[in-house]
Amino acid sequence: MSQSELQAPIQILQQAMQTIAGMDEEHFALSYDLWQHKAFSKNEYYNEYRHICKHLGFILDGVFRTYYIDEKTGEDKNVFFFSQHQVVVSFQSFIKQAPCNYYTQSMTDSEVLYIHVNDLQDLYKKSHQWERVGRIIAEMAFSISMQRTESFLFMKPEERYMQLVTNHPAIFNSIPLYHISSYLGIQGPSLSRIRKRISGK
Repeated sequence: MSQSELQAPIQILQQAMQTIAGMDEEHFALSYDLWQHKAFSKNEYYNEYRHICKHLGFILDGVFRTYYIDEKTGEDKNVFFFSQHQVVVSFQSFIKQAPCNYYTQSMTDSEVLYIHVNDLQDLYKKSHQWERVGRIIAEMAFSISMQRTESFLFMKPEERYMQLVTNHPAIFNSIPLYHISSYLGIQGPSLSRIRKRISGK
C-alpha cells in the first residue's frame, strides 16, 4: 500500500489514539512513517504459540481470536477476541518480549496497521504522549485479563454473553457460533437458548 493509500487508515488510527490517549496531531505525526499495512487472509496467524510478539496492531477491518489448545482434548479454547478499531497484540509476550503461550489468528479476511516494538519503544523516549500510550497498553492488558477471569467467577453465562455483545457488537455476523460458545465456556444449545431469550425481550 502506497503512502497516499495509507492516508485514510492512518487518519482512522490517529482519531483512535486521540480518543484512547488524548494524543495530539504533532505527537502522532512522529509515528507516520513507522506504521505498516498488512492484509490477513482468513485463518492466517498474527502471532503463533511460542513465538515472541514483535508488533502492535490496529485492526482496520476484521476479527481476530487468541486461543490455546487443550492438551487433554486437543480442542481450541478461545481466550480473547479483537475486532474493528481495536488493538490486536499478544499482550504479555509483547510487553515482556517473551515467547507467547497462545495463538492469535485472523478469523476473517482482515486489515491491520502495525508497528514494531522497537519503533514503539523509540516513540516512548521521544514523546510523553507516546509514553502514555505504553502505560495504557499495559493497563489494557491487565484490565482485559481481569475482566475475562472475573466474568467466569462472578457472571452468569447470559451476562458473559451481553458483555461480549458490548465489547464486540458486530462479531456475531463474522464468525461461527461455536467459536463464541468456546469463548463463553458454554455449550452450543445453551448459547442458542440465551440468544433466543434475549431476542424475545
